[in-house]
Formats: sequence, structure tokens, C-alpha cells
Amino acid sequence: MLQPQDLKQLEEMGITTQQLEEQLNAFKTGFPFLKLDSAASIGNGIMDFGTEETDALCKAWDEYTSQEGRKVVKFVPASGAASRMFKNLFAFVSADYSAPTTDFEKKFFDSITLFAFYDELNRACEQLYGAEIPQLVAQGKYKEVVKALLNNEGLGYGQKPKGLLKFHSYETAALTPVEEHLTEAALYAKDKNGKARLHFTVSAEHQKLFENLLTEKTPGAQQRLDTEFEISLSQQKPSTDTVAVTPDNEIFRTSEGKMLFRPGGHGSLIENLSAIDADVVFIKNIDNVVPDRLKGDTVRYKKLIAGLLVSLQKQVFDYAERLASASEPAAELLDEIKTFLQKNFSIKKLKGTAEELSAKLNRPIRVCAMVKNVGEPGGGPFIAYNQDGTASLQILESSQIDMANPEAVAMFQNGTHFNPVDLVCGLKDRNGKAFDLTLFIDKNTGFISEKSKDGRELKALERPGLWNGAMSDWLTVFVEVPLTTFNPVKTVNDLLRPQHQGQ
Repeated sequence: MLQPQDLKQLEEMGITTQQLEEQLNAFKTGFPFLKLDSAASIGNGIMDFGTEETDALCKAWDEYTSQEGRKVVKFVPASGAASRMFKNLFAFVSADYSAPTTDFEKKFFDSITLFAFYDELNRACEQLYGAEIPQLVAQGKYKEVVKALLNNEGLGYGQKPKGLLKFHSYETAALTPVEEHLTEAALYAKDKNGKARLHFTVSAEHQKLFENLLTEKTPGAQQRLDTEFEISLSQQKPSTDTVAVTPDNEIFRTSEGKMLFRPGGHGSLIENLSAIDADVVFIKNIDNVVPDRLKGDTVRYKKLIAGLLVSLQKQVFDYAERLASASEPAAELLDEIKTFLQKNFSIKKLKGTAEELSAKLNRPIRVCAMVKNVGEPGGGPFIAYNQDGTASLQILESSQIDMANPEAVAMFQNGTHFNPVDLVCGLKDRNGKAFDLTLFIDKNTGFISEKSKDGRELKALERPGLWNGAMSDWLTVFVEVPLTTFNPVKTVNDLLRPQHQGQ
């Protein structure tokens, strides 16, 4: 039974009582596993292109951006704190030994001069301890060095978001991922008038830090890259938070008696994405960047997937218009559209009626890059059944797959590719009207996790992931791109990989 203070809390957050009820029911009923048709692979849902085809699609993208009025945005989820990057170093500070002992710790100190933040860290050590890093190491004061890196009295890297850490060294400067994303946008997302637009989603506590960095660095980047930048920031909306419950599915309340709400996962960002006014939006994680010397592949294959998007979108719009203008579409046209959807979007089990085909055409489009599976974590590409009985391309996490089903397990384990969060999206219909992206979510694809708060167990509800269930009902294309385009930084020592080292 909701109390008056509960209703006030819901109103302040922008959550309706109906939405709360839906969330509470989800805890009780759980989420169904998706029925799989097959794992997607080359020739079965994943396209691959040779050199000439890639050149042609890159050219198609260049021609698109050379036209007046094309609005392109680079959307970068950047709200995550970097604390997990430094998990091993936090453990070292808490350990009962004082010198590097694990392989990770030894590698960090053996290669410490190679980090882009080394000079800044060295200055912090001087200020805090009156000694540079080599002196501190010689004295066995390894933990002091790590504390200067992680704690707020030093660089504060243990609390900052990844986007604001120094990743790459250049002759004249060390650049953060935010700055590397500016460079990328200038190389493949610039319009005819030389403007590149970026949107970063950030957390409330870090927004000012992002604003300060952008204020400081954007003017120089504009001059260096001969590009005018239009940059915007947004936060995950409180209205997308989800209620937590006890193990018995009762509302979890804090010691003050308030209902506990938690962020609903990256799927909540579908509302931030839906609010962006753009024809085409690139989506890429904040930590997947490389130095300039390696950006060639990144730019080429971004243009490839974007060129494919606008080429297919043109055909989709044409078919949608022909269907809409025909009182009784000819059987030949319906067959042609059905074949087009099967061939290019791998949609199966289509009935081929005018109503069904029109519904399939009138939806947002995404082209998702896929890299070969080499053991990195990420969503897998599958052909899965939809609620309307058709089957289409989906990016699925292991939590969405029935691990008690041997066939499904085999598909998941034998998958050849995974998605590195590298997408390009068409967000408007044939008349230039923006889609309401919240209408294309499969709400049955969330998941429940077990957490704790103040030593008490709770169950948390995650919304359908941004590139998983939140885009379930989009027109989807999968394209193989080389592994060189995927260079995430999950731990600080990943910055020592050749892909993140200097010129």
C-alpha cells in the first residue's frame, strides 16, 4: 500500500503509479528467455564487404554528408566511473604487503613511465610527498604512488569517469577519450559546413568536470581539426530509475522509510537518444578510442556502416512511400519488399501482407558493427523470434538466453562474433519526422539482479539494454568490421597495449 510520501516521491521523480506497478510485477513474473532461431554469422545475418564495396559505401557516406541540411550526431555514453579500471590497484593499496606482488602490479610499475598520465602523476607525487616517482619506488613507497593516482588529494582517477582520464600521449600533449572522440567526429561525422556535433551522457556528479574539460579543450581542437564543434551533455533521467525490492518482492525502503530507486541501466539512455534531433547518430563507448596513428581503420569502417545505413534507408523510404500511396499494392510490389527485408535485414517468417510490411518499414534503422569473437565480453548477434511471430537480428546478452536449453547454449558458445557497441542509427521517417524510440522497446527483455544496500539484500531491475531490447523492434543490419576498430580499456594496464601507446 503506497503512502502519501510515496506518491510525492513518485511525482518528484516523474514516475507514475502504473509504471511502479509494472516494475513490481516484473519482479514477480520475471522475464522470459528469448526464443532463438540461430546465431548470426557471415552469410546468416552478418554482412561482409570486399575492398571495392567498402570504397563505394564510404563514398556514399561522403556524398550524404556533402549535402545541405544533413544533421549527424556522435552519441557517446560516458557516465561510468573509472573505479573498475583500477580494481587491482585498489586491492594493492589494501593488501598486507607493500611491494608489487601480482603480475598486474608488477606490470603497472615496470611500465609506469609509458602511461599518458605519468608526468601529471609525477608532479602530484612531488607535491604530496616531496619526491618524484623514481625516488618513491627506490624507497619502496609503491602504495604512495598508487594513492597519488587514485585519491582526490592526488589525481583522483579512482573517482573520475573514464572520459576524463589521460589515455594517449602525443608530442605536445596527453589526450583524454573525450578529446579523441572530438577528433573522430571531425573525421567522419562532419557536415557540409564543417560542423561536427557530439552528445555525451554523463552522471550528475561529473557534469561540471566534463563542462570544464570541454571549455578548456574545445577551442584548440577546433583549430587543430578545422572543425566547428557543437557539444551537448545530458544525464540519465530520474524517471527511468527502477524500484528495488526485498528478496520477498516487497518494496525496499531506506532507513528513512523512502522507497529505494536505482538507475535502470544503459537501456534508460534510449530516452536521451530519442531526444536528440538528428538524421543519423553514431553510438560508440567512451573508452573505445585509439591514437591518431591508428584511426584509419576506425574512420574507414565508420564510413562503411554509415554509407550502408543511408543506402538502405533510401530504399526503405522509397518502398514505404510506394506502399502508402497505393490503395491496393500489387502482389509483385509486396513480394519485392518482402525479399528486400529478408535479404538486407534478415527478417524471417514474414507473411508479406501490406499492413505487416508497412509496419516493418516504418521504424528506426540501425547498422551494427560486429567483430570476431576473441573472448572479450559483449553482446552476441542472433536471429531471435519477436512477439509478432517474425524473427529478426538481435544483440543478446547471456542473461537473455535459456542456459538450461542445450541448443541455445550451443548457439551462444559457438557464436563467431560479438558487438563492441559500435552502431550507426537512422532516427527519422521518410517525411523527416523523428521516431519516438520508446515505442520500439521490447519490455520483456529486461533482467533482474541481486544487490545489497547497507548490508541488506535486494533485487534490482535493469531495463532492456540500449543496443539490446531497447532497440529490439528496429530494422537491424549486422556488418563485420576488423578487430582493429575495437580497443576498449577495461583495466588501467590495457593502456599499455600497443593500440594505446604513442606515435
